Parts: sequence; C-alpha cells; structure tokens
Amino acid sequence: MAARIELDTVDRTLIRLLQQDGRASYTDLGREVGLSAPAVRARVQRLTDSGLLQFAAVTDPLRLGLPVMALLGIRLDGAPREVIAELERVPGVIYLVSTAGSFDLFAEVVCRSMDELSEIINDDVRTVPGVRAVESFPYFGIHVHRFTWDVPE
Repeated sequence: MAARIELDTVDRTLIRLLQQDGRASYTDLGREVGLSAPAVRARVQRLTDSGLLQFAAVTDPLRLGLPVMALLGIRLDGAPREVIAELERVPGVIYLVSTAGSFDLFAEVVCRSMDELSEIINDDVRTVPGVRAVESFPYFGIHVHRFTWDVPE
C-alpha cells in the first residue's frame, strides 16, 4: 500500500478545485486559496510527483463509437498474477480489479457492438489459462460516474 500523503487545508482545497476543473490556471487557483501562482504550481507539482494527483482526459465512450459497456465477473482457478497480466492486454478492457466474494476479478469492457462483446468474452477472456468462469453484466445505462470523491481530513 502506498504511503499516505499529509495534506493541509490548502492542498485539500486545491484538489477539490482541480476535480471540478482540471484545466484551471494557477493564477485562478491561487486567488481561491490565497497563494501566488508559482506557489500553487509548486503544490500541484508536489501532489502530482507524489502520485496522489493525476491529470487525464476523460472521454465519453458513446461519442467515440463505443456504445456497448459491461462489467465482467471472472472466477479463477489459476494464479491471479498470470491471469491479470493476460487480461491487461485484452483490447476493450478499461478497468481490472481483484476482489473477494463470488468473483476473483472484475473487468470493465467498452466496445462497438454486442458481437464484439461476445468475442471479447469468449475469444479473449475465457481462453486465458486460469479463467474458470465469466459472467457478464451489460450496462443499460450509467447513472452516476464520479471522479470527484471527497478528500478526507
């Protein structure tokens, strides 16, 4: 587990502001927290260098022509590390987590069609040595998709 980064009130405020607008200028952020633009830049750089803060362009899969999305529950017989290494290479898998319970892994998949989803499940995932079973949960709608969780005190 990564070491916890100590945050002060200004760090927390900067993170919250950047969650709302990752393209905000250092000058605008500085006005909000009472610091100069160079001081804000240094803080943001420290948070980024520590791995706590990342910047990414979030795309809409529907507008990219990827209207079919599903969560795959995967049960394993084999060693998880080898299976994970193989599944990381599967096109369309955008999220892969290990878990406890009735599934060993969850994979989130985006693709162009139900036929492509079927191919990913049957040709790419089920054929990985160590995969015992795959259960698919196609998305009918996404109702909440947040990237702005709270920053704990």
